[in-house]
Amino acid sequence: MITALAGGVGAAKLLRGLSKVVSEDLTIIVNTGDDVTLHGLHISPDIDIITYTLAGIVDPEKGWGIKGDTFNCLDTLKQLGCEGWFNLGDRDLATHIYRTHLLKQGLKLSEVTSKIASSLGVTAQIIPMTDDRFQTKIKTDIGTLHFQEYLVKRGCSDKVLGVVFEGAKEAKPAPKVLDSILEARAVIICPSNPILSIGTILSVKGVREALQRTEATILGVSPIIGGAPVKGPADKLMSALGVEVSAYGVAQLYKDLIDIFLIDLVDSALKEKIESLGIKAVTCNILMKSYDDEITLAKHILSLI
Repeated sequence: MITALAGGVGAAKLLRGLSKVVSEDLTIIVNTGDDVTLHGLHISPDIDIITYTLAGIVDPEKGWGIKGDTFNCLDTLKQLGCEGWFNLGDRDLATHIYRTHLLKQGLKLSEVTSKIASSLGVTAQIIPMTDDRFQTKIKTDIGTLHFQEYLVKRGCSDKVLGVVFEGAKEAKPAPKVLDSILEARAVIICPSNPILSIGTILSVKGVREALQRTEATILGVSPIIGGAPVKGPADKLMSALGVEVSAYGVAQLYKDLIDIFLIDLVDSALKEKIESLGIKAVTCNILMKSYDDEITLAKHILSLI
């Protein structure tokens, strides 16, 4: 079994490549710190991005949502005076309605996630990091905001002062999370935001310890290329927390966990510095501009683990 820690578009691209070339079970532990309730619906953005991508229905232009979706419901909600800053397509809304319905019936988020993935034909096992309430909030110069408000509603325009993981002390790993790490042949930390996607997963009770105990080879892929994130506000968050915005900065965050770290060719000068942390650094093209890039990177990862 291969287990991946993931969140966001970059992770989804790599996982799509891995799903095509891995001949064994693929288990994906997904960040739920971004989850938000809007219009009475439980929305799990990272779970949906990964599920839609592996199901082959994701919007290829945006990297999230469903391709060809319409926004009639959202437009009507706006007309009725509701906030419409979070783009929810009509088909996408069906997922959130179904998820919320099942949660109200008493099912856990992990059970609901499995049902949705199976219904969409996804064969990989997708597991939320926790079934418990967990919210990532950003401390800013205008107050503390839910991550989605900071990212989507306000477009990352506010100065970041810190990050809060609400619920981290109480959140327990969802069923199979720890076992999937301890029993894996290899664990892949996807090119996701190291603070807001991977950092959330690592903050759940027992996850970091499981990664330190497992006999699996642990490989990380840098989400920072040439000193900048490929997508998202990782640079703003890393800077606010005093972390160098570079592949080396990410390696420092993972230094007690990973055996191998993939960095882009443009960051070759950082190889020796990263290896001084006791990590094997490997340079290759990690920017996935096409489906072929996803497959190539996935195959290269398999050759290393």
